[in-house]
Amino acid sequence: MPERIEVLITADPSFYPAYAKAGDAGADLRSSVDLVIPARGRALVPTGVSIALPSGYVGLVHPRSGLAVKHGITVLNSPGTVDSGYRGELMVALQNHSDEEFAVKTGDRIAQLVIQRYVQAEFVPVSELPGSERGATGFGSSGVK
Repeated sequence: MPERIEVLITADPSFYPAYAKAGDAGADLRSSVDLVIPARGRALVPTGVSIALPSGYVGLVHPRSGLAVKHGITVLNSPGTVDSGYRGELMVALQNHSDEEFAVKTGDRIAQLVIQRYVQAEFVPVSELPGSERGATGFGSSGVK
């Protein structure tokens, strides 16, 4: 059963975050304005949407794969984080990685919003961490191509 999330729409009512297909994890967010993202530039794009997440939930703003592959447009701080206490308008920082400017029109789908439960950690200082199979090995540690 879906979680109920309160949504305030300050733009066109059709801008509710919406899932394109059953089973999708990300709900589409739309631009509430026309703008141009310059080549190799970035823009903060308003969505006309504010949400009220319950405590223990986070909204994660992810890029749309089609915009990334076809036009080099991605979410700059991917994923963007929407904390449960935030009540302002969702804004999406888009980055244009291409050598051509990119026009965003009102109503264009620009990002996806994924809602997740999270655990808030209590960080406990220790003098040594317990061991693990991986240990401290980092990037490329598996050696598998």
